[in-house]
Amino acid sequence: QLQLVESGGGLVQAGGSLRLSCAASGRAFTYHTMAWFRQTPGQEREFAARISMGGGSTAYADSVKGRFTISRDNAKSTLYLQIDSLKPEDTAVYYCAAEPGNSRATRAEEYEYWGQGTQVTVSS
Repeated sequence: QLQLVESGGGLVQAGGSLRLSCAASGRAFTYHTMAWFRQTPGQEREFAARISMGGGSTAYADSVKGRFTISRDNAKSTLYLQIDSLKPEDTAVYYCAAEPGNSRATRAEEYEYWGQGTQVTVSS
């Protein structure tokens, strides 16, 4: 079992930055591929970024490349998402997700554990 709790969301003006955090319970964090997804009302959860167990490999959706940076601190069992140059279309609930082992998954159904989400609202 892995419990995930996101934080760091909020209201920010376009062009600003935010850093989201996802705190995981237990020592199993190290053994999970971690990802960030986002969701707007009426839409499916959209893959944003993924990071390997050791942090050496990352992947991003085309829509966020160059603006989003995913990272992890395994000693602190925490996942991060740095979001720069925020746009109104980045407004969404952001979720962290975990999948045991190394995975290249980009679909929400491929991830086993989820946090409750944190709201990011970008004003124009």
